[in-house]
Amino acid sequence: MSEIMYVQGDATAPHGKGVKLIVHVCNDLGGWGKGFVLALSRRWPEPEASYRRWHRERADNDFALGAVQFVQVSPYIWVANMVGQRGMRTGSNGVPVRYEAIDTGLDAVAERARELGASVHMPRIGCGLAGGKWSRIEPLIEKRLTGRDIPVTVYDFD
Repeated sequence: MSEIMYVQGDATAPHGKGVKLIVHVCNDLGGWGKGFVLALSRRWPEPEASYRRWHRERADNDFALGAVQFVQVSPYIWVANMVGQRGMRTGSNGVPVRYEAIDTGLDAVAERARELGASVHMPRIGCGLAGGKWSRIEPLIEKRLTGRDIPVTVYDFD
C-alpha cells in the first residue's frame, strides 16, 4: 500500500514521469466557472467542453452523481471530470459535496488509472467550493487508490 504524497504546487502541472490522471470534482448542474476548473480551462479547453456536452446530453449518457468522464488533454495527461457535488453552495442550502459519489467516482478512477498505468494527481478534491472535509475524503482516496498501490499526489496551491 502506498501513501498519499502531499506537495505544494499546481495540480494542472503534475509532477513525475509517465501517464498522469488529474482528478477533480464537478457539480451535477452543468456549471463550470469557479474554483479549480478555472485553472483547468486556462490550460486546456477540452475538459470543460466535454463536461458541458456530457451534461447537455445527459438524457442519453451516464451523467449522474458518482459518474466520471475521462478526457485526454495530451499524450500523457488525462483529466477525470468526477461528479461529486449536488448543486452549488448558495446561502444556507447546506454543503454540496456528496461523499458517496466521490467514493464511487474514485473506484472508476482506480480502474482507469490501472488501465492507463497512470499515477493520480489532484487538488484537495471536494474541499473547496463543494464544502467537504478532507478528514472524510482522505480515507476514500486511501481505500480506493493508494490501498490498491496507485500512486496519488495531492497538490496544495502555493
